Amino acid sequence: MTPATVKESLIIFTRYPEPGKTKTRMIPALGEEGAANLQRQMAENTLAKAKKLQEFHPVSVEIHFAGGNQQLMELWLGADVICRQQSEGDLGERMASAFERSFAAGMTGVVIIGTDCPDLDTQIMSEAFQCLEAHDLVLGPAQDGGYYLIGLRRLIPELFVGINWGTSQVRQQTVKIADNLGLAIAFEPMLHDIDRPEDLSR
Repeated sequence: MTPATVKESLIIFTRYPEPGKTKTRMIPALGEEGAANLQRQMAENTLAKAKKLQEFHPVSVEIHFAGGNQQLMELWLGADVICRQQSEGDLGERMASAFERSFAAGMTGVVIIGTDCPDLDTQIMSEAFQCLEAHDLVLGPAQDGGYYLIGLRRLIPELFVGINWGTSQVRQQTVKIADNLGLAIAFEPMLHDIDRPEDLSR
């Protein structure tokens, strides 16, 4: 499978695991180093699953990162992993920019995931791309009211505007916008994010 024939892209949004600047809500329970290590482990776990997906589903995998820099990311994950700095702006602006760049590069299906959901597996990732064959939008709902996965087959910038990011309203607001636009939506299973100390017991 040559890169030229790959028309789908999986983008992983993550942060460079710098103590004190990542998984900050976990610091009271884990300390700065522990919270950074949790971030590191979850990102590595998500990337490993993405690479496993590539074994049976032709998809490009990119890491879009905040914090750190290109050199630190390559030292951490290896020079063979495509790493790109996230754009400026809020989460919506950064995701919209990532989608725009991928579609401009000729992709016909793009899925963005985070690294906070340990139960997100290769089957769900693969199903998301399959859903895009018949739907405009695929969402992986998180228990906290957000989403752990979003997939599109074309840029729909309205989905990323006027959203209260980081709140329990994110998914509800996104679905309302999609409904108003008349989009066909597919949903993946609801999963738990690991964001707060009380989530660690899961």
